[in-house]
Amino acid sequence: DLVGLKTTATRIPLTGVVPLCEKFDTIGPLCRTVEDAALMLAALEGGQAADLKGVSAKGLRLAILDTIAPDDVRDAPKAAFDSAIARLKAAGATIEHIEAPEVAEVMPLSPILFTSEASAAAINQVIDRKADAAMTRTDQRPLPQGELSATHASSFAFVIGVVGALVLYLYINTLTMILTIASLIGYAFIYTVYLKRATPQNIVIGGLAGAAPPLLGWAAISNTIDPYALLLVLIIFVWTPPHFWALAIYRKDEYAKESIPMLPVTHGVAFTKLQIVLYTIILFIVSILPYIVLMSGGIYLISAVILSSMFMYYSIRLYFSSDDEIAMKTFNFSIYYIFLIFVALLCDHYLIQ
Repeated sequence: DLVGLKTTATRIPLTGVVPLCEKFDTIGPLCRTVEDAALMLAALEGGQAADLKGVSAKGLRLAILDTIAPDDVRDAPKAAFDSAIARLKAAGATIEHIEAPEVAEVMPLSPILFTSEASAAAINQVIDRKADAAMTRTDQRPLPQGELSATHASSFAFVIGVVGALVLYLYINTLTMILTIASLIGYAFIYTVYLKRATPQNIVIGGLAGAAPPLLGWAAISNTIDPYALLLVLIIFVWTPPHFWALAIYRKDEYAKESIPMLPVTHGVAFTKLQIVLYTIILFIVSILPYIVLMSGGIYLISAVILSSMFMYYSIRLYFSSDDEIAMKTFNFSIYYIFLIFVALLCDHYLIQ
């Protein structure tokens, strides 16, 4: 399994995999990994020093595995891996720039990205403070309650947004900063100021900004916009409409009172319920794509099938029910869904690896 970078007693030589990359465009991410590894091995075998600064971390791992005997990997994987790294360094390879980051190295990114997301949320609440005061769901927020002034909240949003952007630019990379700022603008201004009151498809279009976090995290580590990252964005993008429309059904009267054109207000509850069912069907298909494209393994597949089936159960139950409480139950489950499906993705990656 070259994508998962697992090694068994039977291994496929890199030279046998590279031709497949030229034949099948659908395994592009795998091809980049294999080609990186093949180039590195060719340089080492030719007695040349290989500067691997531009080579992917997976390409490095694959190349290292190709230098390790299968029995060594099975019996003492860490020792074999460390030994291979030492041999490659001795041969002149510069690999310290691209060693795959561990969880401990990634975790400091979370509060940095959180500052930008918090800035967007604060701007949203400043702009919507009057509507928030009139809705039960939001009337306990600090601005409607008078605990903060709009000036204080705006200053807070500006400071943490700028600090977050500067930290990303100085210590992470420019791409992540640009994507993060684009996400902030998309949610705080394009969605909140315009889309929210312009079209019943507001949550569909605006959901793209809310789906950005996986792309931001991936870009922070790899400095690229990777197709795998976009696939994770797609999962959240498709999940957002049924997640929020379930809440909109429960709160439709409040949205109607504030003239916010949510789908249940403009097209009716029955139509919205049908859309929720259709989107959960699409979500079921999208959720298993990481397995289909060899991004994840069996743990994720089983989890995605179970969670997506449960979401479909709730959506179908909502469709045939006249009880708005079912809408709230569907909304609550959708929160657990998106959390657990990403937990499954992480568990699949780290437990298998």
